[in-house]
Amino acid sequence: MKIAVIGGAGVRTPLLVEGLTHSDLPIDEIALYDIDLERMRIIGAVAARMAARGRITLCRSVEECAAGADFVFTSIRVGGIERRVHDEGVAQRHGIVGQETVGPAGFAMAVRTIPQMVRYARAIDRVVPAAWIINFTNPVGMVTEAMRTVSGRVIGICDTPTELFEEIAHVLGLESDRCHFDYFGLNHLGWVREVYSGGVPQFGQLWKDDERLRAVYKAPLFDPAALRDLRLLPTEYVYYYDQPQRAFENVRRAGRGRAQDIAELTRVLFESLSEPNADVVAIYKAYLWTRSAGYMQIESGSETLTTQARASGLSGYDRIALGVVRAIHFNSNAVIPLSVANAGAVPDLSDHDVVEVPCVVNANGAWPLHVGAVPHRVRPLLMRVKDYERRTVAAALAESLDSARAALAVNPLVADRTIADHLIADLSPLW
Repeated sequence: MKIAVIGGAGVRTPLLVEGLTHSDLPIDEIALYDIDLERMRIIGAVAARMAARGRITLCRSVEECAAGADFVFTSIRVGGIERRVHDEGVAQRHGIVGQETVGPAGFAMAVRTIPQMVRYARAIDRVVPAAWIINFTNPVGMVTEAMRTVSGRVIGICDTPTELFEEIAHVLGLESDRCHFDYFGLNHLGWVREVYSGGVPQFGQLWKDDERLRAVYKAPLFDPAALRDLRLLPTEYVYYYDQPQRAFENVRRAGRGRAQDIAELTRVLFESLSEPNADVVAIYKAYLWTRSAGYMQIESGSETLTTQARASGLSGYDRIALGVVRAIHFNSNAVIPLSVANAGAVPDLSDHDVVEVPCVVNANGAWPLHVGAVPHRVRPLLMRVKDYERRTVAAALAESLDSARAALAVNPLVADRTIADHLIADLSPLW
């Protein structure tokens, strides 16, 4: 088996390589491609140290990287961390929380990224039309929807739902791999409606216990009384829509955003990895721990580091990636939450809309399970965000500023068209 990684200089690459090559998959090559050749050389060396077997090859073109691949992972950041810092800063200056995938910064990320990802999808489809494309690139839902306009073999992947599943199971004292999670939504906008163990619904006991409701989340995001009233457990990104002013004020008070922290951590990482005789694996794993520990600390206003995700076969990008590849390769019918074409799974949305729902994954790809009507309390938000996503994808594909302004004005965190116009001017260039 050959695995290709487009965006191979990304900091997740060694973790992905470690997870894949320590598995029972017959991998003999993982090929990396990135426009930043020096950074890819450094990351490639770390990946090679962490690989259990197989060779790591560095490629100078998408076509060389993808040729002969069974699976192609895509994980890029157009403009690098510098654009993220810029975009999050623009959002904050306009009174909107600066967050990588949500609001104006997420919009800018989408419209800059989609044209490039569609070009990559087209190239991959031309070189290896039978390969499965596993997309990590954020905003995953919109990018996957755009890529599917040129290839039907694109599956979007994110660890947000499974991290929540794992925390819920832990709080309830259940084994996550023996549970069924009734989950629905869009990427970075999802809710768990119920958890079943042995065919028995489990949330009844959770609504009665404030401490356990708080313990579900690694940062203090949601009030237990509000969750009890809602009768749903949202993924952490719903916080930005639920309490946008609180998120904005917490970032403002901190005097810095998450992007600035990540930029500094990553700068130190590459400096450390470049030192002679450096223990690159130890340096890399320390970086991952520090990055994870600070997750949502600023936006939530927490004074303590985020507790670490519990190790499980259900959590982490590398484990989700491995789960998808194994399910397809071994035709195992595993159930995994993924971003795929709706195909009737959420009756409120169109068949071609990309949604994030549990899917049966086998040699034929990822097939969404029917999740039924969206609860009325969250339906308006989901429908508005999906409308915004459709418009943003269309604007990015057309590279139309007028369409981009109209799309951003629909975003729930943007008050009106006038603010959208000002944001577009400050976020430019978008292409």
